[in-house]
Amino acid sequence: MAATKDAVLERAVDLAREVAVELAEDPADVGEYLGAVQEAERLVAHRFASLARGYRGWEWTVTVARVPRGRVATVCEAELLPGADAILAKAWVPWSQRLRPGDVGPGDVLPFRPDDPRLEPGWTPTGDDEQDGVAIDELALARVRVLSPVGREEAAERWYRGSRGPTSPGALASAAACATCGFMVPVQGALGQVFAVCANEWSPDDGRVVSLDHGCGAHSETDVEQPPSEWPAPDPLIDESALEVVELARTHVSAPESAAGPEQAPEPEQEAVLPTEPEAVVSTEPDLEPEPEPEVAPVTEPEPETQPEPQTEPEPATPPEPVTDPEPVTEPES
Repeated sequence: MAATKDAVLERAVDLAREVAVELAEDPADVGEYLGAVQEAERLVAHRFASLARGYRGWEWTVTVARVPRGRVATVCEAELLPGADAILAKAWVPWSQRLRPGDVGPGDVLPFRPDDPRLEPGWTPTGDDEQDGVAIDELALARVRVLSPVGREEAAERWYRGSRGPTSPGALASAAACATCGFMVPVQGALGQVFAVCANEWSPDDGRVVSLDHGCGAHSETDVEQPPSEWPAPDPLIDESALEVVELARTHVSAPESAAGPEQAPEPEQEAVLPTEPEAVVSTEPDLEPEPEPEVAPVTEPEPETQPEPQTEPEPATPPEPVTDPEPVTEPES
């Protein structure tokens, strides 16, 4: 049932303003009259706008009342209350509930949670060496509490959906996955089927858990793609300023074995000077018969040779002589 209007209390506006001015630090902080609200039987709240700095939208509220059949208003309470447009702080949350991942810094300690669903009791030694060895040595369960299936699933979901999973920008731009990288360190247990640890100091994920289908630009088996160049490929460089001297073994046909006439004697030495390349070919077959090549003219000016004469005809060191030396030809006539 709604309270009826009270004329005596509604007319107590001046009394309510005096109380509001007395409550405010500065009389100028009390603004215009905003009206009265019938809160209960013989209980009315008068509201005034607040002009105080930092309290925009707040209202000075003075509540007045009277006794039954009374004709005088009495002040019950006065306070500054937020209005519809007031700027309010967020609802208070306990400290243990305000913490978020990453808020714990050096020296901070989290409160103990005995009923943490992410943990479960660890392994209690049973006396059986075989069972205790597997649980303690291989699975590392010799702790008061270990990770429960709930905690393991939450960690896997968080890691896989995070910045070190397959959907991160670096993984999408990489050319190969972490599963084929040489810097991948496997993880034991059920999480090792999906995750590993990066051990590459050049990777942005060095020392962090990454998914096997994650990737980055520091993969051990990838290389930089060479961009095409508009410049033509350079020609090979030939060093023409250096001269390499090659000594050729001169071979002479002995007089008894030679049956050729004077015109055919120089032909065995002709093959040693035929090549026109800077490095002449050394002939190692001294007694080969010259092939008849009538189209090739005899060479009359061979390249100078610095090698001494063959051992069959020892001669003093003299300047190189032309190939057409007549001495071997006239030797049979003597």
